[in-house]
Amino acid sequence: MSKRSISETLDENPPITQADIDHGKLILRQRKEGRVLPLKQRVNIYLDREIIEHFKQRAGGRGYQTLLNAALKQAIQQDRLEDTLRRVIREELRDRTL
Repeated sequence: MSKRSISETLDENPPITQADIDHGKLILRQRKEGRVLPLKQRVNIYLDREIIEHFKQRAGGRGYQTLLNAALKQAIQQDRLEDTLRRVIREELRDRTL
């Protein structure tokens, strides 16, 4: 997984609009024009030490939380894919038995 710099990511985003502010997106003003980032929620969780060390090693020390977040998103997508595949297989098997 390649990491992109924050400044590179910010440069790709359009300028802040009033609609963005109204929709409650997080505003980061590191530069004069500022940028809008997706809203995130702070949580405190306890994870096994091995999990933290694994992601810190993969990230090189910094950015391990971003990798952890990406892994959790991937797990959600995988669950959705598995659910879809199961549904399709059930439909196909049901159609063959009719």
